[in-house]
Amino acid sequence: MEDAALPESGEPATVFEARIVPHRSLSPAGAVWLGCGLGGLGLLIGLRCWLLGAWPVIGFSIAEAGLIAWMLATSMRQARATELILLDEARLKVIRTKPNGARQERALSTAWLNVVLEERPGRTPRLVVGSRMGQEEIGDVLGEEEKRDLFGALRDAVLRVRNPRFDNPQLKD
Repeated sequence: MEDAALPESGEPATVFEARIVPHRSLSPAGAVWLGCGLGGLGLLIGLRCWLLGAWPVIGFSIAEAGLIAWMLATSMRQARATELILLDEARLKVIRTKPNGARQERALSTAWLNVVLEERPGRTPRLVVGSRMGQEEIGDVLGEEEKRDLFGALRDAVLRVRNPRFDNPQLKD
């Protein structure tokens, strides 16, 4: 007889999974268009000033265009960071992938797992999961409403893991 909780790989089945990515309102193509538009506008203003005799302005316009390109590239690079939260019967795994592709993994036992939403006046609350092995802040890129939703879903999943309901036909009337 096979154990239903164990998939073919021998690992416990995942009860809860959440993938968190930073919100970006611009697509990569949109960032290119915005960067080209703002940089071009700055260079046109610099060219106009140069034609009027204020030639030092062109240097600042070129520096401004470079700064815009650098800021947009940094923002798009930061958007590649992800956080994956996996909960099974034995542990909660938090897997973070940095923008450069480096992965960091932390596992906490579900036996003593506690999910806490720490309220901070005037600021977005902190979502912290902790056990006897330590604690970890998760979802730091999320807004207040998203953190509250994640808190509720993760708390419910932890309660389901701790208090499983078995369907035993022998106990039914």
